[in-house]
Amino acid sequence: MMQPRLPRLALTLSALALLGACEQPTDPQAELQKAMTAQTKQAMAAGLGVSNSTVPRKSADFHPVYLGIKTVLLEGDLVDFVVSMKGARSKADVGAYAACAAAQYALIRGYGFARHVRTNVAEEGGIWRGDAVYTISSALPDGLLTIDAEVTVRDCGAQGIPTI
Repeated sequence: MMQPRLPRLALTLSALALLGACEQPTDPQAELQKAMTAQTKQAMAAGLGVSNSTVPRKSADFHPVYLGIKTVLLEGDLVDFVVSMKGARSKADVGAYAACAAAQYALIRGYGFARHVRTNVAEEGGIWRGDAVYTISSALPDGLLTIDAEVTVRDCGAQGIPTI
């Protein structure tokens, strides 16, 4: 029987704090959210075929213009997100925009998680377009490219990336 992954991670983080791996006491839920956010970025980078060094980060010279999100329910829990933007630094910026859309969509529909299936990115005339497919679910889906919708939407807000 497969055990849930999130409680095991929270337990591990708590154990590390108790063993003195952290200089000060930490909130296991906050640590879990940080880990999920980092995991989301790594998963998006892996799904887009880019290295961790090109994962989107805030920067003083980064001023994207988000042009919109189109959402198409393909079948069941499979959803296509078409996003457009100007000023992207790489495919990862477009992927982050699509992930933010997927996370918000999952929350709007009453689900807590999404799993990245694929993202195609193209740039033409300074406009970047991303076509990303995600599955949405109420429970953490199997696979490496999963996102916690609530944590991701919060992270998107902190980065200034709009959602649906």
